[in-house]
Amino acid sequence: MSERETLFAWPDDWERINIGNLAARVGSGVTPTGGSDVYVDSGVIFIRSQNVTNSGLSLRDVAFIDSSTHQSMSASEAYPFDVLLNITGASIGRCCLLPNGLGAANVNQHVCIIRLPKPNLRDAQFLSATLTSPIGQVQIWRLNAGANREGLNYQQLRSFQVPWPDELTRWKIAEILSTLDETIEQTEALIAKYQQIKAGLMQDLFTRGVTPDGSLRPNRAQAPHVYKNSPLGWIPKDWEVKTLGAILKECGGYLQTGPFGSQLHAHEYLLDGIPVVMPQDINAGSISTDQVARIGVGKARELSRHRMKVGDVVIARRGDLSRAAAISTACQGWVCGTGCFLLRLGGSTLQPEFAAAVYRHAVVQSQIAGLSVGTTMPSLNNHVMERLLFFFCDVKEQERILRVLQTIDQNIMITRHEVEKLTMEKLGLMDDLLTGRVRVRVTESEEVPA
Repeated sequence: MSERETLFAWPDDWERINIGNLAARVGSGVTPTGGSDVYVDSGVIFIRSQNVTNSGLSLRDVAFIDSSTHQSMSASEAYPFDVLLNITGASIGRCCLLPNGLGAANVNQHVCIIRLPKPNLRDAQFLSATLTSPIGQVQIWRLNAGANREGLNYQQLRSFQVPWPDELTRWKIAEILSTLDETIEQTEALIAKYQQIKAGLMQDLFTRGVTPDGSLRPNRAQAPHVYKNSPLGWIPKDWEVKTLGAILKECGGYLQTGPFGSQLHAHEYLLDGIPVVMPQDINAGSISTDQVARIGVGKARELSRHRMKVGDVVIARRGDLSRAAAISTACQGWVCGTGCFLLRLGGSTLQPEFAAAVYRHAVVQSQIAGLSVGTTMPSLNNHVMERLLFFFCDVKEQERILRVLQTIDQNIMITRHEVEKLTMEKLGLMDDLLTGRVRVRVTESEEVPA
């Protein structure tokens, strides 16, 4: 018996089966000739690794290919109820099924198709859940433990061991998990709705502002005398527009990059210690500690000029250039990491939370799009940053605008916590149900629905 066969115990009446013996097909796609140049605005869905998530297929950034390209790649055509598994890169192990009703679809070389002999929704849900559970993930981690993370090959994947109980048990487990998935999906949809509301609010707040009575100013069509033209378009007449460089010069602040690789090596990161904020840790105006790197106190002392204070702003200078967050008391003393800027506003009337919000807004992001360096991995430097134009108002109005944004952010945060709670509940259920530790109740009179 192999090591993988002893990782998990399943009930004696459940079959233990290799994916190679279970599946009718195991294989991935290819990069179409011409690469991304062959993508079109609409046509056949072309699934890439970013579209495969553990919570389902994401079409937010889906690509399309035309029918002739699709036909030339017919060997990697994906069908409803295929199980899709990422087999390379940072997203290795993410898994979902291809739902019915999307029309023709194809996959690239980073996505593996696992097709069951009699594809159906419940069996695809069961297998997908198994592969995203510790049963599948531990096998992926053990086979992919090398530093290069090159990925899985088909021979390895075919050797994976999965539980395969009777058909009705599989159906009932899949139904329980899919019901929870639907609740998670509905809660995530609520987050998306709040984010849409926030986007609309930001457009109004950053073009009309908030008066002392808490109301938006009348729009320019209603009250043209309240507005003035500026390099950033029409803004309230008592607002200012300045470059970041001019703001820093006036207030005695500064902008600096995080430590370079020669100052902070990978082997110096620890499981515990002082957090080091990287670009990926900055999300939606806040800093996540879920995957944050850490260093020892001594190393943090060496990097004292990169340690952040309340009132600073940390900004990603590569990758997603819209990432920015003001530093709160909770992040006092943390290190601004490689790939980030530390913005210290000194005595400026531009408040850090307001500066971070304006930076994330289209008024600054559109400037960045025209000034950033690089194509595959856009980046920023000090010269570009200092040329960016910011608008701002007096401190009291900044505070009024931030209060409105904080209300909607609070709703988003509460809803995100609910998603996290439901996700943890699902993980617990998966562990119990897919190992048979908790048996679903099946009676003799029950039949598998047609």
